[in-house]
Amino acid sequence: MMSATSSSAKTSNGGYSSGDYESQLTLEEEQKERDHFQKVIDAFRYYRIHSMKRIATAEKQFNEIPTRQQRLVPSFGDTSLRLQQAVEQNYAVVKKIIQSTDMLFENRSFPLDASTVNEVPDNKPKEFDMDKVRTTLKQLARDWSDAGAVERECCYAPVIRELLNIYPKECISPNIKVLVPGAGLGRLAYEIARLGFTCQGNEWSFYMLCAANFVINRCDMVNQYLLYPWVHQYNNNRTRESQLASCSFPDRNPSAVPPGSKFSMAAGDFLEVYTEPDTWNCVATVFFIDTAHNVIDYIETIYRILQPGGCWINLGPLLWHYSDQPDESSVELTYEEVRAVITSIGFEFLKESRSHPATYTQNPESMLKYQYDCVFFVVRKPS
Repeated sequence: MMSATSSSAKTSNGGYSSGDYESQLTLEEEQKERDHFQKVIDAFRYYRIHSMKRIATAEKQFNEIPTRQQRLVPSFGDTSLRLQQAVEQNYAVVKKIIQSTDMLFENRSFPLDASTVNEVPDNKPKEFDMDKVRTTLKQLARDWSDAGAVERECCYAPVIRELLNIYPKECISPNIKVLVPGAGLGRLAYEIARLGFTCQGNEWSFYMLCAANFVINRCDMVNQYLLYPWVHQYNNNRTRESQLASCSFPDRNPSAVPPGSKFSMAAGDFLEVYTEPDTWNCVATVFFIDTAHNVIDYIETIYRILQPGGCWINLGPLLWHYSDQPDESSVELTYEEVRAVITSIGFEFLKESRSHPATYTQNPESMLKYQYDCVFFVVRKPS
């Protein structure tokens, strides 16, 4: 388990013990899980080689244009060197991430042999896997650096404000249990725990879990590490400095939480890990419900695990993650249809906004930005 304090490391906050989820896994499923975990580690290990190859390709293509044209961009050689230096710095962080061995979560453990960190993986990772590594580095900037402050204010702050509206400061206590599915690198869950709630984040992606484990359990100083989150962005750069912009993380000491705060992370599929009914006082989801194969499963599970009178706070778009993916099922509903399911299952709407602009891991200096027009709602399970 990840936790902010040693005391919470011994606390099970989700109404289940470490063995409950593990006992559900067959030997074959457990082996598949470990194989997938090794695949993720291999992708992290391959980061430097893969990134340097991309820089070399850019160099080769530039050197193939006429010399007179090369002279028009005299800074290109220096840029190439700076890109390499940025990748080396990122790789230093990546090595720290995968050297954080014996990852312990609330319900699972994943031992890793750190001696393999510098080896080239036997099986070359696919571009899809390398994109996950790059996304994880950008997520570090979003969740744990000053560079992500604007996005966090847009996406996390409304959830926290609503939580404090439901539970005013004088009512906050560790007896109020908040669950954050799709917790990513754990920043929202950390901020909720820092207020004095018992909070558990849940994450399925091993890429995110590895990085979250490193930040929460291995970082103990503010701005301890330097990162270049946009170094892999070769398109839509207004200036070279925007591609080479750096940030430091973590912007807040993850271990600095009030005494008695209970903060943990649980690894695994949300639908499989959380089966205990009437357990949580609040569920907070940000950019999460569209990660479902079948969103109705998510809604039914949230309703079941909430205590009577408990609330669900949600913010996010409907970018169905499995849409059009080969061999993956995907139930793609409109928001009107999702809303109808929510009310049919029994939730009562307390608050709703159908237009909440937000971005996700965007380079603020990029010439191209994607903006989601999210929905934000608060619903309650009747008492």
